[in-house]
Amino acid sequence: MASTDPIGSAIIPADIPSSDEEVSACHHDTIDGVVDYQGLPAKRSQSGKWKSAYFIIGVGVAERFAYFGVGSNLITYLTGHLRQSTAVAAANVNIWTGAEAMLPLVGAFVADSFLGRYRTIVVASVIYILALGLLTISNCQSNISMQSCSPGQLQVILFFFSLYLIALSQGAHKPFIVAFGADQFDGQDPEESRSKSSFFNWWYFGLCAGPLSALLVLNYIQDNLSWALGFGIPCISLAVALLVFLLGSKTYRYKVKDEEKFSLSNIGNLFAKGAKYRQSVPSSKSSEGVHATVNEARSKQYEFLNEALLEKDDLEKYKDVSEVCEIEELKSLKDLFPIWATSLAYAVVFAQTSTLFTEQGVTMDKSIGSGFVLPAASLQYLTGISIILFVPIYDCIFVPPARTITGRPSGITKLQRIGIGMVLCTASMIIAALVERKRLQIAQWNGLADLPHATVPMSFWWLVPQYILSGIADVFTVVGLQELFYDQMASELKTIGLSFFLSIFGIGSFLSSFLISSIERFTSSGSRVGGWFSSNLNQAHLDYFYWLLAGFSMVEFLAFLYYANSYAYNGQGRSTA
Repeated sequence: MASTDPIGSAIIPADIPSSDEEVSACHHDTIDGVVDYQGLPAKRSQSGKWKSAYFIIGVGVAERFAYFGVGSNLITYLTGHLRQSTAVAAANVNIWTGAEAMLPLVGAFVADSFLGRYRTIVVASVIYILALGLLTISNCQSNISMQSCSPGQLQVILFFFSLYLIALSQGAHKPFIVAFGADQFDGQDPEESRSKSSFFNWWYFGLCAGPLSALLVLNYIQDNLSWALGFGIPCISLAVALLVFLLGSKTYRYKVKDEEKFSLSNIGNLFAKGAKYRQSVPSSKSSEGVHATVNEARSKQYEFLNEALLEKDDLEKYKDVSEVCEIEELKSLKDLFPIWATSLAYAVVFAQTSTLFTEQGVTMDKSIGSGFVLPAASLQYLTGISIILFVPIYDCIFVPPARTITGRPSGITKLQRIGIGMVLCTASMIIAALVERKRLQIAQWNGLADLPHATVPMSFWWLVPQYILSGIADVFTVVGLQELFYDQMASELKTIGLSFFLSIFGIGSFLSSFLISSIERFTSSGSRVGGWFSSNLNQAHLDYFYWLLAGFSMVEFLAFLYYANSYAYNGQGRSTA
């Protein structure tokens, strides 16, 4: 049964036409498959576009401010207040970030089926605010005068419960907020299509502005004033941002879809059909007409899915070709899997900027001028600054001439953009390894090898190149992957596509945790001073780990080139990447 509530439902409203043809015929200014807050066909001139996107980017900025207010300094909290070792703390951070990046896979299937994108964002934001409130309460007695005291068991339990409640809320928040933002632009309109491509750039720009303010302000408060205050400010900011987001409700465009199409059970049934008929040989002429509706470039790779349709003996049993289209749209998930798999090494490197890079900075001279000492976690603002500076350069200086040369709205292909970032990622690991080797040498020369808490007389400015290069790589690869996994999915699968994009970084964090734990166990066995990740970083060998990641990144890039070269974009031929 149809619903008249476009905000809360993912079902076609009863008071508007149910087909794209009928909706399009209503008014030349309306957009197919999109309604306004009243459930009426959305007018292009009165809804969506940048005036709506600004509200959505605003709540995205606040969410990133809150997330980095917790995550950026988490390893410092674990090693300092909870007194965990470097290896254990890094593993805990990676497991948490992995969980919050993997949960969108569950949220995309469940929440999109019952709540719709708008309500999911609202509900997830409320849970997020609650989690931040609990996190604040768990640290209400924590301040710098208690550094010598061990935290109580109840405080630790409440802290980790709050931490994973944040991860749970992220599972629904992250994929839906960016998908809802992209929904405000019509990809079929040339002007709005260009704006949509720019939206992903400026979305990432905004998402880095939030962390930048968190790294500059909250980390200082947490290290020098109070952890409770440092967690409480993000809670308040996200609550304010949610109110602002609600104010924009009347301007938003709301996607509508069939209630049953692309349900989790239906997706499973379609893939099961494809597997069942993998060995079938099409003999009916009628099936040829059905298969003619499918994009040939993509179908050749996964013919067995098309065989799912051969259960019917003649074309008369097909009321339409919708099932063919559904299978074709599902195949886009399988097409993207090699790209997903060959991006995992990038995600492992991505995880180091908030863990091992920060631990490097803890041991170095972070003084600015004569009196101010920069918190180690605030070094991550260098990545944010590089992104904030480079996004306008990329979008306003690089893309226009590239667009003129290639004729593509985005200037270069999404896969080319991803590949460039992978090369920069490898370079950042090489630089990080060289800098860490230099830091170890200076520690040895100054007799600090046995003094884990001593400040190595080496300025934090040595870390700037690896942070900045990591940020520029993110502008290429992270934004490119996000746009690819959104653009190549069917309308009803876009949230799932973005969830798979986020899962890259979830799996990457888990892999990072596994690598660190395994390598530490292997290298510390029988060693007096510890392994690669010794709690005394002056006796550790992070440089070896960085060289290992650089090698993984190079192998990953070669594999990516192989699969990218054969990738067929939706409605296009083979990739030119």
